[in-house]
Parts: sequence; C-alpha cells; structure tokens
Amino acid sequence: MKTAVAPVRPHVSLATVPALLVCLAAPAFYVLLLPWLGWALLVAGLVVAAVVERARANPAAPTASAVRPPSLVRDLSLIAAGLVIVSLIDLKAELDNAAMVRFTLALGGAVVVPYVVSRWVYRDRAISFPWRGGGRWTMFQWVWLVLVLVLGWLILPFYFITSGVYMNWPVVDTPDLIARLFVGVGAVGIWDELFFICTVFALLRRHFADVSANVLQAIVFVSFLWELGYRAWGPALTIPFALLQGYIFLKTRSLAYVVTVHLLFDAVVFAVLVHAHNPGLLDAIFFVSP
Repeated sequence: MKTAVAPVRPHVSLATVPALLVCLAAPAFYVLLLPWLGWALLVAGLVVAAVVERARANPAAPTASAVRPPSLVRDLSLIAAGLVIVSLIDLKAELDNAAMVRFTLALGGAVVVPYVVSRWVYRDRAISFPWRGGGRWTMFQWVWLVLVLVLGWLILPFYFITSGVYMNWPVVDTPDLIARLFVGVGAVGIWDELFFICTVFALLRRHFADVSANVLQAIVFVSFLWELGYRAWGPALTIPFALLQGYIFLKTRSLAYVVTVHLLFDAVVFAVLVHAHNPGLLDAIFFVSP
C-alpha cells in the first residue's frame, strides 16, 4: 500500500500571482483608501486563481498515493471575504460607543465569516485556532516575553512621540476614555492574531512555503495597521513585527503565545498613548516626553 504524498508547497509558483493580487487589495483598501482598486484586485486575483487551478488540474484519475491539493480559489475567497468586511468601516481609532460597536461587528465578521464558510460550506476546516499548540512554553519563550516589553519601552515612545503619530488616536484624558482605550487596544491586538495569523497566514500556507506565506500575510497585516494609525515610519516597525509573529506561530503552534506577545507589546502602546496625551502623568516611566 502506497503512502499518500502531500503536495509540495513552493516558494514561488503561478499561484503566487493571484495570491499577491488578493493580498495587494489590502493596501488598496487600507493605505490608498481606494475601494474600487481593492475590489478590482480581488476580482482579478480570484479569476486568475481559477485559471491557474484549472490549468494545473490533472485530468487523469487520482492514484492512491496522490493527495488532492487544497483549492486556491476557495482559500483566496476566504481571505477576500475578510478583507472586504473590514473595508466596510473607517479604521480611524475612535472610542465612542458607535465606533466600538462598528469595530466589533466588522472585525468580528472578518474572522467569523471565513471560519463558518470554510467549515460548513467548503467543509475543509482550513481555519483553526490552536490555543495551546505545542505544550509548555520554553525558557526562551519566557525570556522573549520580557524582551518584548523592554523593546517596546525602548522603541515605542520614540516612534509615537517624535513622529507625532500618537495624534492618530483620540485624546484620552479621563478614566473612562483611558479604560476604553485599554479595551480597544487589547481587543484589536487579539483580533490581529485571529485574522492575520490564524486565517490569512494559515490559508496561504496551504499553497506556499512558510516564508512566502509569511511575506504575503505581512502585506495584509501592515496595511491594516497603517490605516489604524501606525503611519510615518511605522512600517519599519510593523513589517518586522508581522513577520516575527508569523514565525513565532510556526515555531510554537500556539495562539495563546502569539496573543500574549501581542498583548504585551500593545500594553506598552497603550501606556505610551496615555503618556503622550497626558504630559507629566507618566514622565517618570518613559524617556521621551511630548
């Protein structure tokens, strides 16, 4: 009896073209703010994916040793659905009730809809959320959590304050607004991992080598963060962060760990935003003042 052989996941192939078109819809939606271009790229990507999938289909009957490759069109359509749902709202950071409901519905929908379609329509269970992953955290993983806090403390105040991008977030000068900012920053951080890593990255890994899939998901990740407010020279921080989160997930297989890393980083983001909007409040903690 022959052992089934899984399809090879190449670094670059014809499938890269439609995948790149779909991922480039993210900067069209969230950086250039051109919905028509985003839609055009998504449609073009799915059409090209259908052509590529049809061209590489083997007309011969599959053998016992062959494993049918996952559908490129289906997987890209799930990514496209999430991108479109997010694009329906303005991603400008706001803290009023309407904005928080809007974010909850759009970002939640971008995770739930692809998951539901994958599981109950396509019936392929391509999306999952492995909370614990590979077991106990290693000493290096614990050390990395400490380093994340230190690096955030060293880099983020300089970035937010000297570039002025902290002004992309609303003024938080009351306990209520500070509490809302804390909830909002944390919630978006968790969502980032659910969508960009467990959805976009996971779907791309079904077709491409890990490195290629990681670069493609980083395009989407960084584009979203740009509209959210990480502008100026922010991509110099968000690009390596997005790539590193994908790499960490590959090594740990743990959603819990990548979420913890993200939340620790976002805790520093939260503290810096409070500091920037309230001169004198946290001057003893940070070495850069507004």
